[in-house]
Amino acid sequence: MTSSSDAAVPVTSDLPRSGPAGKATSGDGPPVKTSKRSRLGRNLAAAIAVGVGLGALILVSLLIVSEGFVLVLAAVTAIGTWELAGALRRGADIRVSLPVLLAGGQAVVWLSWPFGLRGAAIALAATVLGCLLWRMREGAAHFVRDMSASLFVAVYVPLLVAFAVQLTVVSQGVGRVLTFLLCVIASDVGGYAAGVVAGRHPMAPTISPKKSWEGFAGSLVAGMVAGSLCVALLLDASWYWGTLVGALLVATATLGDLVESLIKRDLGIKDMGTLLPGHGGLMDRLDSLLPTAFVAWAALGIIVPVA
Repeated sequence: MTSSSDAAVPVTSDLPRSGPAGKATSGDGPPVKTSKRSRLGRNLAAAIAVGVGLGALILVSLLIVSEGFVLVLAAVTAIGTWELAGALRRGADIRVSLPVLLAGGQAVVWLSWPFGLRGAAIALAATVLGCLLWRMREGAAHFVRDMSASLFVAVYVPLLVAFAVQLTVVSQGVGRVLTFLLCVIASDVGGYAAGVVAGRHPMAPTISPKKSWEGFAGSLVAGMVAGSLCVALLLDASWYWGTLVGALLVATATLGDLVESLIKRDLGIKDMGTLLPGHGGLMDRLDSLLPTAFVAWAALGIIVPVA
């Protein structure tokens, strides 16, 4: 899996850049020491290797037995929930109801397969009730704060993953998932190239100083091209609808990146975790994919209705 277009370039990413007094500053956390990296960002070789490995896992699970991708999504849900809960605790001493969220997240994912979004909604409601009961044991101190965070985690990770499940298990599921993923990947690659070559004007300097409008333009062009090709070749629909889908997914992926940048700034951390060399945590790769899964489900459901 990949993140949005800015993840690996100096102007358009959330990576350290040169700052005052020989320090490097991150768009998402406190100052960190300057390291001798290439101007392309983090350990590029490790990042590429991890990205290729994740891509191969996704393709194998989709092309051999498409429903096998649901198993990948269930694992992603568990790891992402764990990482986000850990980040909240490290950054702000917020204690979510992790055991309930892990179990409830799996229920949201797996019940959305046979029962659709109704199953996901029922599982989500049961998860919220379970979190209430679990947190009651620790008394009133910070109850609202911790419960609000638990609800946020439940919606941000498993519920949004459930929309990726819905892309997978319907007719033309492989084509829908590939359209969703390839548009985000194209956005990443296009933004990377444009950011390295021409990134000059910050897009959201108070949130993520290294994202540039030039990088976003590169993401938009690449995403629209990918959307046109995917919708025409994989879903047998008119290419111009794919242009619209690509633009929507790029915009959502970019907003997803900015939202996670705000979360990490608020918590005072740089990465959600350390699971993926060259990338950070898995949640650092899901930031653009989670909200984009919903938009892809909605847009493709209108343009290419489920038979």
